[in-house]
Amino acid sequence: MSNAAIAVRRTGAISRGVGVTTQVYAEKAQNAEIWDVEGRRYIDFAAGIAVVNTGHRHPKVIAAVKDQLDRFTHTCHQVVPYESYVRLAERLNQIVPGDFVKKTVFVTTGAEAVENAVKIARAATGRSAVIAFTGGFHGRTFMGMTLTGKVAPYKTGFGAMMPDVFHVPFPIELHGQTVEASLGVLDKLFKADVDPTRVAAFIIEPVQGEGGFYDVPKAFMEKLREIADQHGILLIADEVQTGFCRTGKLFAMEHYGVAADITTMAKGLGGGFPIAAVTGRADIMDAPVAGGLGGTYGGNPIGVAAANAVLDVIEAEGLSERAVSLGNRLKQRLQSLREAVPQIADIRGPGFMNAVELNIPATGTPNPDFTNRVREKALEKGLIVLTCGVYGNVIRFLAPLTIEDDVFSEALAILEATLRECAAEV
Repeated sequence: MSNAAIAVRRTGAISRGVGVTTQVYAEKAQNAEIWDVEGRRYIDFAAGIAVVNTGHRHPKVIAAVKDQLDRFTHTCHQVVPYESYVRLAERLNQIVPGDFVKKTVFVTTGAEAVENAVKIARAATGRSAVIAFTGGFHGRTFMGMTLTGKVAPYKTGFGAMMPDVFHVPFPIELHGQTVEASLGVLDKLFKADVDPTRVAAFIIEPVQGEGGFYDVPKAFMEKLREIADQHGILLIADEVQTGFCRTGKLFAMEHYGVAADITTMAKGLGGGFPIAAVTGRADIMDAPVAGGLGGTYGGNPIGVAAANAVLDVIEAEGLSERAVSLGNRLKQRLQSLREAVPQIADIRGPGFMNAVELNIPATGTPNPDFTNRVREKALEKGLIVLTCGVYGNVIRFLAPLTIEDDVFSEALAILEATLRECAAEV
């Protein structure tokens, strides 16, 4: 069996709309390593897009799932509930930021969590409008892609978007968009397009994922919270990619000193098994009528078992501190390459949610071709990395937080060699 042969079969069997970053077909994986069907080993700096923060097949997660498989796999929580769902909700209610009583609902995907957060916000406020931000990513469902602040490929060809969704420029100093300028646009939006008393919620990623790993300036998040309180608007933190220690805190909102009313999460919560959640103020979460929330597979017992184990691993292995340590090592290595790789325009990211932005040195404009060449050459050398950003000129680093030190050192050596070679070719 070969990657090339499977790729041919894939083209004939699967919709073109499902894109892939590599043509590496996985055979097995362990912690931060993947082996393909041809037996080649890769170091995984994607982690399933920040899903396996606790590594591929963490022993404690696998043990919890095997134990649950021996008990039952599905009853539908809305029909025959189970204690593990309640226990996981209790744990999230305690650890999600916010000094108030909380409640939780489980669904299956990050997009579904976002959809339900909007439903809950509308039910709680009696309002319909939602304000999101350019460059944000909130999923591929109709509400998710409407909230997403990037057209291609997420909105291309899908017709009219959902009504009553507005976008404000995300403040990125590197791109000349200041906090003051973004707040000015929001003020104009309230004057020209939507009365703030008709806005149910703001939704924002504390660190943009697909948008380029730009973190929200602290002053902007604080002001957003102030404006929300002033007008009775709810603040939704989309922590689908930032949650579960990725940024050096259990949740990225802990960096800001203000709390969201509703938090969405998925990815790292399940350690490789599908589960997502919405946690928020108890009175807000209770606004929908009974039966208004849920789903056949929402809070599936296998995903719940995995999530409870993930929370145990995070606590036992100190993964927030580990994220900070790994991220610092990576950023220091990238900083040491600035002279040799003049395409490096910015190195950023809290914890181990890091990115390097690559531009054309002479003009300072985005350089997606160079960025993609780095990705391709790294893959040739056995390192899987992802690109992102509105201009496709950002490489993001999302290795498992449990990666062994020697494997991490090997990955940094590959990354350095790749960047040096690509810069020398220009």
